[in-house]
Amino acid sequence: MIEKELQQIIDGCIEQDRHSQELLYKKLYGFAMSICLRYVENRNEASDVLNEGFFKAFTNIDKYDKSWPFKTWLSKIMHNASIDYYRTNFKWTQLVGLEKSESKINDATIDHKLDYEDLLSLIQRLPPAYRLVFNLYAVDGYSHEEIAEMTGISASTSRSNLHKARMKLQQMLSVQQSVIILLLLELRKVTDDRKKAENFMKIHDDHDLQGN
Repeated sequence: MIEKELQQIIDGCIEQDRHSQELLYKKLYGFAMSICLRYVENRNEASDVLNEGFFKAFTNIDKYDKSWPFKTWLSKIMHNASIDYYRTNFKWTQLVGLEKSESKINDATIDHKLDYEDLLSLIQRLPPAYRLVFNLYAVDGYSHEEIAEMTGISASTSRSNLHKARMKLQQMLSVQQSVIILLLLELRKVTDDRKKAENFMKIHDDHDLQGN
């Protein structure tokens, strides 16, 4: 989508123009749905989260900061809508999630390379508490401290749920595929360490500039 075209649609949405809202929904449906699918067990639930997310987006679009990419803003709304869905349906989904998480993917899936659909299917089988943290941390890049603030759990609980999510995924994966998941999580850890180092250097540089 051309940025100028997107901005025109956003401006229309700010004016509460129905046609602009329909255009934005259609153009970003796939992007938003790909986020929601990771947080729930099936497409029907993802549709509920997506529609709630778009409703919040349209309601608060006048607060969108145009200096940021719109997809970044929308993705955060979808993350929050997913968290709200988890909170609302936790007691109902927890038992279902625990039962489904014990199943293994079939031999046909194990025999070929792990692709996006396979990984999505496995993530959807995680218990909801583990699935939520795994998505926020390993896929969407939030820190445990940020997850704690967003969800109301402690950072230590977030770390524990991530560890348990990794263990559940390994139970459902072949050895080779388990290595892939672990490498992805290690890469995420390296990225976090690099970000911390960059932030430290920035603070140090700012301090030096103030001193001068």
